[in-house]
Amino acid sequence: MTKNQLIKLIHIAKRDLQLDDNTYRQLLITVTGKASTRDMTVPQLDTLLGAMKKRGFRIKTAKKANSTRPLNDSPQSRKIRALWLEMADAGIIRDRSEAALARWVKRETGVDSLQWLNSEQTSVIIEKLKQWQRRVRKPE
Repeated sequence: MTKNQLIKLIHIAKRDLQLDDNTYRQLLITVTGKASTRDMTVPQLDTLLGAMKKRGFRIKTAKKANSTRPLNDSPQSRKIRALWLEMADAGIIRDRSEAALARWVKRETGVDSLQWLNSEQTSVIIEKLKQWQRRVRKPE
């Protein structure tokens, strides 16, 4: 694990253990002799994380997105999926999965799922996909 990953995990542990700032700083000093994780080496961060685990912190595995959500079957959503798969077949897109489409839609609109897009947003997504296709297929 990198230093930054360990620091993030320690901050998650701080939150999960509900440590106030003074208690947290005292724990850092007690375990490593340093008042800030930024000043610590990777072995010191490992030691600190071990101490937090002894106090009850458990690392939770990331849960995968619920793939049982039914797909939106509206004509516009079917068109978006058709364009996405067509672009994947043409090699324009590397990941043809529904999850990859959802991530792209979220980046473009801020909305987590096709089924929550309004008709204006779906129209914009369709046009962006068409423009992307034209841009990539344009002869040079």
